[in-house]
Amino acid sequence: MGLSVISFTENGMHLSEKIAGQWKLAEVSVFTKCSYVKEFANCFHISYVEQSIGDWAKEQMKEKNALLFIGACGIAVRAIAGCITDKLNDSPVLVMDEQGNYVISILSGHVGAANELAVKIGELTGAIPVITTATDLNRRFAVDLFAKHNGLQIVNKDGIAKVSSKVLSGKEITISIESGHVKDSAKLPEGVRLVSYPPKQSVDVVITTEKSKFDALLYLRPEEYVIGMGCKKGKEAEKISGLIAKRIREAGIEKSEIFALTSIDRKKEEAGFLSWSRKEKISFLTFSAEQLQETEGEFHASAFVREQVGVDNVCERAALAACGKNGRLICGKHAEDGMTIAIAKRDWRVSFDEE
Repeated sequence: MGLSVISFTENGMHLSEKIAGQWKLAEVSVFTKCSYVKEFANCFHISYVEQSIGDWAKEQMKEKNALLFIGACGIAVRAIAGCITDKLNDSPVLVMDEQGNYVISILSGHVGAANELAVKIGELTGAIPVITTATDLNRRFAVDLFAKHNGLQIVNKDGIAKVSSKVLSGKEITISIESGHVKDSAKLPEGVRLVSYPPKQSVDVVITTEKSKFDALLYLRPEEYVIGMGCKKGKEAEKISGLIAKRIREAGIEKSEIFALTSIDRKKEEAGFLSWSRKEKISFLTFSAEQLQETEGEFHASAFVREQVGVDNVCERAALAACGKNGRLICGKHAEDGMTIAIAKRDWRVSFDEE
């Protein structure tokens, strides 16, 4: 996920430059509507926005970027008003004052990670993060954040509010998890009780790969599959997207079941991979040649690939590396049009730790 920062004054512009200069975790694009920059554009690494703020916001949200407005909250609210869809798909949006005193998470705090971004930006700039989500303020279990951290797809988003309402009112919630998929060290939060699977009575949350319906407020489904890929430098985004769509269709996998796209670290800036990851809101993970070489398993080795990147196979090894312990390949290496792809299935485990 990229971060797009827009400012409206000279002070805001310099603050956006500071954030971009210190950011280490994602690509940052810096924009401004400050006329001073328009006149001296060559002096700054900032793009002047000719279009309306609303059109700019729509474009950024279409690209699935996080948005940081350095200016008044009202500007941000009016800009994004026509772009909002739902809490599972909206881009994270934040607002920061031009003096850098506060950074406010205003949209997609949990699933989109706006709350986490607010904390990160605060650490970089000294600004105070302003978080308004009730579960965070009351230090209660947040089921949508729990799902995000565990790689669980939220099947029915209306269930989030129902479960959170019970949590905030101090009522106990019950969770039933498919057998064999709870980490041994899992420590339950206060107010959460596990019940056996399959549940024989009404429960609040069910976590399962099974399609059968249970009497529950909220269904969470594990994102079980990892796609490993390699490609020639500069491969077109549409070619990468097309091959992924083709292979998961052949494997009978839904896009919502994908945990991550993975590759070797020298591909961490590959535009086609980044584009697909942002568009689909699926993590893009990379590993060093040494990490891939240490991954255990039987692979389709290539002396040519080893000579080029330092490891004999990228796609299969990357897919398994992202799975962690007990992952297995379900679709081996497939080469097509300058790309390689493999699919692995991870042995998912649920944890109640915050991280």
